[in-house]
Amino acid sequence: MTTPTHCPYCALQCGTAVAPSGEVTPRQFPTNRGGLCQKGWTAGSLLGHPERLTTPLLRPARAAPLGPVSWDAALGHVAQQLVRLRATHGPDSVAVFGGGGLTNEKSYLLGKFARVALGTSQIDYNGRFCMSSAAVAGNRAFGIDRGLSFPVTDLDDAEVVLLAGANVAETMPPLLGHLGGAQLVVVDPRRTPTAERAIASGGLHLQPVPGTDLVLALGMLHAAVADGRLDTDYLTARTSGLEETWRVAARWWPERAERVCGVAAADMRAAVGLLAGAQRRYVLTARGAEQHAHGVDTVTAWINLSLALGLPGRPGSGFGTITGQGNGQGGREHGQKADQLPGYRRIDDPASRAHIASVWGVDAAALPGPGRSATELLDALGRPGGPRALLVFGSNPLVSAPDATAVAQRLAALELLVVADFLPGETALAADVVLPVAQWAEEEGTLTNLEGRVLRRRRALDPPPGVRTDLEVISGLARRLGASGFPAEPERVFDELRAASAGGPADYAGISYARLDAGEALHWPCPGPDHPGTPRMFLSRFAHSDGRARLVPVDPPAAAEPPDAEFPLRATTGRVLVHYQSGVQTRRIDELAAIVPESFVEVHPDTAARAGLADGEWARVVSRRGSVLARVRCVPSLRIDTVFLPFHFGGEQTANRVTNPALDPLSRMPEFKVAAVQLIPTRECVTVLEHCYALTGAEYLR
Repeated sequence: MTTPTHCPYCALQCGTAVAPSGEVTPRQFPTNRGGLCQKGWTAGSLLGHPERLTTPLLRPARAAPLGPVSWDAALGHVAQQLVRLRATHGPDSVAVFGGGGLTNEKSYLLGKFARVALGTSQIDYNGRFCMSSAAVAGNRAFGIDRGLSFPVTDLDDAEVVLLAGANVAETMPPLLGHLGGAQLVVVDPRRTPTAERAIASGGLHLQPVPGTDLVLALGMLHAAVADGRLDTDYLTARTSGLEETWRVAARWWPERAERVCGVAAADMRAAVGLLAGAQRRYVLTARGAEQHAHGVDTVTAWINLSLALGLPGRPGSGFGTITGQGNGQGGREHGQKADQLPGYRRIDDPASRAHIASVWGVDAAALPGPGRSATELLDALGRPGGPRALLVFGSNPLVSAPDATAVAQRLAALELLVVADFLPGETALAADVVLPVAQWAEEEGTLTNLEGRVLRRRRALDPPPGVRTDLEVISGLARRLGASGFPAEPERVFDELRAASAGGPADYAGISYARLDAGEALHWPCPGPDHPGTPRMFLSRFAHSDGRARLVPVDPPAAAEPPDAEFPLRATTGRVLVHYQSGVQTRRIDELAAIVPESFVEVHPDTAARAGLADGEWARVVSRRGSVLARVRCVPSLRIDTVFLPFHFGGEQTANRVTNPALDPLSRMPEFKVAAVQLIPTRECVTVLEHCYALTGAEYLR
């Protein structure tokens, strides 16, 4: 008999069934309707993988190798070191780094563990690299952040869908099934499979200079106003801020925007015409719009356009953000973020602190305040006044964080690095203690998908002997630190989460395992046991106190790192169809690794020729921070000023060796999507890299 559950990868959370053998098959579920991508079909391959971690590992000295130890020895060593560091250097000498793939229960208990058992403010997670810009933009525009405020199935009837920075054909293939009847407008500097789909649908591919999406959106808003496309009745009844927003957009007529972003003014007007002329239309953003040092303003610009056209909160239309990681939505709602408490409460709000303290049975004054964001936290490791120990759950920052060479240096400066994982990823291999934990099919819990729908993850198999769940690890560490109130049973944790979230923006109080097991489709907010959940938000009012959505004026800032004579190209990063996140899982699946076995760099043939490179040769992509080894792929449709790198590979092929840690001032999102780089044939690398080292001090060859 198979066990119904959900795919371990993206936030679409396709319905799957797991057989006793570990084989994964699709099942009927609204998001995937019986389909799966290649990653989902092969997800069971890792359940019995020969590299599976099944025994705790400990490094007795920094230069010594990792060796197997008992759980008592591993947890005892960790607890002893944490007690020592906290006694000597204070609670903020210990930090926690979580992940957007952790279940709601793990996210919740990890946040509680940091703030109660450790007493530290230093907790953040890799979702800061994923959804943080869209979250801030959504909160200030609508008063609340939920990736999609409507079910995915609403897209089935769409006539026009604009996708800004979203390559769903490769990142979420089953989502394309919901877009089959729509004309697509795809905003992407690359001609991706999604862009090809847009052209085939009679839509448009808008191909801006990387980092200029905000200018493009302003040009389109100007066109909407100048061409009489505004929904004035909607704007008057349901929004505020149009006048102030127009004062900025008025300066960005399409012809001026074209000179900056490279998209023809006629195409901007045509895209606005498609959206304005349809009855059922949507604007969706994803990482291409968000992963910038001005990501909040870029997403805001797309929200402004959607509000000007009257989309959000209207049946058959809407604005949304396509959440990336499997629990990217729930993972940011329940306490992993440096500035948040469960229920999407602000940690600096006295009423929120009092409520959570009452649930946790502690004094509100004892709860720490906001900590450092993910990039700032990693940069502070091992520095004076920074954390001296780091506990990592569900993340691989050595590959996923910007300026990865600097991250490696900071991790090496720690006195203690602890990683809980089920495969030996790059960060786990650098750890002092590795704790083997259960995989998705071996545990119970809940996740919240991109629609705000809470889903049940069901245990289909027993974990291998010697493996514990993350909840058991957190509970065991808390107990050794003298802290109580950390259950390891998922349903007990979820019931506490429900109480903690009650009355908050992300209210799960009415959601229970019993209701989910009975097959109810429950979208938050769901404040009571008789509440049906909220699949569609904003139909009558937005979440601000006056019920109105806010248009917010945004103006393009200076580029965080413009190209120059030495680094003349713009590098952007992204995903490929067969790999996921840092690749720790998918690189170990033979079927997937055979398709894309190594890193590559997409380059226009003319750009490659100018660099002395040919298709199939190895090259170095070099920035001011580091270099990436990648095989050249000549792509005639690519912009000549742009190169593309996938971010799924480690070691010398780590794309984030070149990315810029410049941060958005509001979301603290790093600038993943634009880095000034040069291309160098491998035969010339040593000379040039030595030159770069002399200029910047970066250890490019490490």
